[in-house]
Amino acid sequence: MHLPSNEHENLPLSKFESMLKTNDVYFFDSEEFEDIIQHYLENGKMSLAKKATKLGLEQHPTATNLKLYRIEMLIFENELEVADSLLNELYVLEQNNQEVYIQKANILSRKDDHKKAIQLLEQALEYTDDEADVFSLIGMEYMFLEDFENAKYYFMKCLEEDETDYSALYNIIYCFECLGQHEEAIDYLNDYLNKNPYCEVAWHQVGKQYFMMKDFKKALAAFDFAIISDDRFIGAYLEKGKVLERLKKYEEAIESYSITLGLDDPTSFALLRIGKCYEKLGNKELALQFYTKCVEEDALLDKGWIAITDFYLKRRNYQKALYYIEKAIHIDSENVLYWKRYARINFRLKHYEEAEHGYRRTLELGNYELSTWLTRCDLLIHLGEFEAAVNNLFQAAEFYPENAEIEFRLAGLFYYLTEDRKAEFHLKNGLRYNAEFSIIIEELFPTVNERPSVRRIIAKHKKPSL
Repeated sequence: MHLPSNEHENLPLSKFESMLKTNDVYFFDSEEFEDIIQHYLENGKMSLAKKATKLGLEQHPTATNLKLYRIEMLIFENELEVADSLLNELYVLEQNNQEVYIQKANILSRKDDHKKAIQLLEQALEYTDDEADVFSLIGMEYMFLEDFENAKYYFMKCLEEDETDYSALYNIIYCFECLGQHEEAIDYLNDYLNKNPYCEVAWHQVGKQYFMMKDFKKALAAFDFAIISDDRFIGAYLEKGKVLERLKKYEEAIESYSITLGLDDPTSFALLRIGKCYEKLGNKELALQFYTKCVEEDALLDKGWIAITDFYLKRRNYQKALYYIEKAIHIDSENVLYWKRYARINFRLKHYEEAEHGYRRTLELGNYELSTWLTRCDLLIHLGEFEAAVNNLFQAAEFYPENAEIEFRLAGLFYYLTEDRKAEFHLKNGLRYNAEFSIIIEELFPTVNERPSVRRIIAKHKKPSL
């Protein structure tokens, strides 16, 4: 009885997995072990790949490729010194093996020694049968060094070896973009398209370059050519929709985005953009419907939650806006954009303690805008938390030194805390930095503003010199 070819090909794998379930030990040749290990690596089963490598080396202790698999796994697990030691042993026996140089370079790259990694990869080129693979690795090392000219050169060599290497093509265009060479990128893509006129990826990249250059009509034409080349190319429909939005052709943009919904599972990006287009067209009901679908599709997409929240904010429906932003915070409590809106909405609702908490979380998450520090300070003043307000302003002053708005607030707070010497110091600082902001004393600290000593200091500073 003959087994079907695919069953025959899977026999070593089935045999190996059967062996793992028993105490039996079966023999495999080294190539069979290589196939088994490769299968597990491709399917992300690292523990099984390690078992296969261990058993393989027990049966074939001199097998170079099995040793290289072990080294590759050690590098993956960041056991760099052990891997390097094994490579040194292997190098003595295998000085013409490209993989030895590649894995050595991999270790150096992990240690951020990209220049030495490149030197080793250039040596690997002398022994490899697959130059394109090594060119790609050299290109990536130059990318790590942000040497985009050299990176571009090596990725171009990859594409010369294989015109369908779209990963190399994307990297080439990325290098052009990093160098700000959009027109040069278009010229390169046009040369490529002269040889490959129906390459949807190249047309898509041409469109993106024109979009960055704000030449929306040419971008639109390029995306249309990408769609002609492959009418199921979702990326081209999405980019075309973005261009149509910029041209304020919202109905056509909706049509382009909607096509993607029928080609594959709906993307949250397409649902969000359709909602935005409907909002621009004044169709509030459909806008809200698509925003809701967006967050149902991807609850982690902050732009979806922000779109719904802002939808209600614009209409001054603060309770609804608060409801949605609280749902968003429940899903991702580390998102600074959520907390900024949470603070602003609670401020509008006169929930001052909640608003202060929102601004505090915003600062804790690294949003150090001056307005955030000042608004939180003003809320703390309103809540009678004067010492907390002072601490808040001292932190703000580290980021915004010699700032009059901070100094006048500190002056008022120290007067409230009956620390007049400190108060006068900050009042004079504020007047020196920008006297126009002395109105802060009048508006936030009216009782302080009435003090004759304060009025004298302000008047003295404002008195024109003879």
